[in-house]
Amino acid sequence: VQLVESGGGLVQAGESLTLSCAFSGSPGDDYLIGWLRQAPGKEREGLSCLTTTDGSTDYADSVKGGRFTISRDGAKNSVLLRINNLEPEDTAVYYCAAAVWRGTYYYTGCASTRWDSFGQGTQVTVSS
Repeated sequence: VQLVESGGGLVQAGESLTLSCAFSGSPGDDYLIGWLRQAPGKEREGLSCLTTTDGSTDYADSVKGGRFTISRDGAKNSVLLRINNLEPEDTAVYYCAAAVWRGTYYYTGCASTRWDSFGQGTQVTVSS
């Protein structure tokens, strides 16, 4: 699976940002596409994910019901991550990741999925 992130940059606290992950995989395969981030000095953490089968979405507990929204742009074969009201603590490299979707029985959540592929990452820096 090929994954290319875009949309990062330097933003002010309180602003919003939409990250995009363009993906291409094997025809006929279904995928779980996720967004993760790694802040300086911290471990990479899963934020949100989406299945290409029906667009079902899920969020890690740390961002559930909050400022993050994942969605799919089917026309562009991309998965978007919208982050509202950005905070300096959101400063991180944001990665897109993919895993073959094997069904809900095998799904362990966005934060604990064992991803097969990663993009190169896009830097988001939030100034206060």
